[in-house]
Amino acid sequence: MASKLTRVKLVHNPHYKRSGPKSYVYLLRKYAFKPTKEGPYFVGNKIHQKGKHGIRKLIGGRAKVQQNVLQKKVAGGQSGEVTAEDQQNDSEYLCPVTIGTPGQTFNLDFDTGSADLWIWSTELPSSITSKAGSSRTIFDPTKSSTYKATSGSTWKISYGDNSSASGDVGTDVVTIGGLTIQNQTIELAKQLSAEFEQDTGDGLLGLAWGSINTVTPTPAQTPVESMIAQSDIPKNEELFTAYLGSWRDASDPDKGESFYTFGYIDQDVLSAANVTEPYYTPVDNSQGFWMFDSASASVNGQTIERSGNTAIADTGTTLALVDDNTVEAIYKAIPGSSYDNTQQGYIFPSSVTADQLPVVTFAVGGQQFTVQKEDLAFADAGNGNVYGGIQSRGDMTFDILGDTFLKSIYAIFDQGNTRFGAVQRTEPTQNLATPPATSGS
Repeated sequence: MASKLTRVKLVHNPHYKRSGPKSYVYLLRKYAFKPTKEGPYFVGNKIHQKGKHGIRKLIGGRAKVQQNVLQKKVAGGQSGEVTAEDQQNDSEYLCPVTIGTPGQTFNLDFDTGSADLWIWSTELPSSITSKAGSSRTIFDPTKSSTYKATSGSTWKISYGDNSSASGDVGTDVVTIGGLTIQNQTIELAKQLSAEFEQDTGDGLLGLAWGSINTVTPTPAQTPVESMIAQSDIPKNEELFTAYLGSWRDASDPDKGESFYTFGYIDQDVLSAANVTEPYYTPVDNSQGFWMFDSASASVNGQTIERSGNTAIADTGTTLALVDDNTVEAIYKAIPGSSYDNTQQGYIFPSSVTADQLPVVTFAVGGQQFTVQKEDLAFADAGNGNVYGGIQSRGDMTFDILGDTFLKSIYAIFDQGNTRFGAVQRTEPTQNLATPPATSGS
């Protein structure tokens, strides 16, 4: 078994285009929260009028009120649709996964914030697949001798902007790194709205808890649950880990590499961090997420008490979203920072140096972990400014700690023991270069 357990290397998505507002809108769409900061995007009720058409509007008939719809402000104080152009999938990292016999290789977004394994398939309309060209791998179930359709099962992911992806369900052989999972449930896309169509990977591999898998009538096991059930990984290490690198660290000892492991903790990472084991805290998986207590934060050593606060670790998110009080404290400590209504986020001058940036920490259980200063700047915001990597979570009751935070730690998702582990990573240098629009290295 040990020979199968190797690092599963991720690659930077060459098509990923870094944009602060678009990443923020993606999170509004994914988590359906209401912003508490001013900006063009909001969540509200939408009236659909059914009746006879007048010259300028529908009259008569019935009005249907749809609640909690993601919308944007347009000229004249009106509300408009949030389109695919307003957002992007947050898949900065992709991982090659082989499916079927003979194997077809797909570059998938590994996402600890969802629990579906879905892929582009030949069941999609030709009007969609023809536009993909050679940029995508599209699964053809008729070309896999080990594929079996699951009669009567379907799946559907729906987001707050009315976007959705759905299709049929089957099982096949799935290989991740050196691990081969037999009869793994895979979800074949048959319908994709424009928002999903413009995503740049070949699909998604969910690493959250299986309770939020969308397959009906019976939720499917996630790949990690299948690894555990089939004894593909050791009983005493029913876990996976994430080590997310950065283009900023190409000159550092780890060369900015990114990888996952399944079934073991990489001892080389622990040695480099001068620790013998990770720090662990219990996970509350009742909502299907990797959620843990995060009852405090700090900015330049000043503690911010957040009694009862929780956070989730989400590898499918680039930003970190936290409560407004903490966000405001962070940007008050950055010279020249301001809130930009047009970009719905905090920005600060790209000329700010490392020694001017604050030391920001977030609690994982009972221990503080520091965000690398270089990751406080997420994207070019124009006019000599950068869009901050930490932004407002709106009316959500928990933090979302995405890649901005996860790049600073070695994360251990211990499914067998229902706990989350963290190891502080320290980069020898802080590269504060303005983030490029694209991330291909």
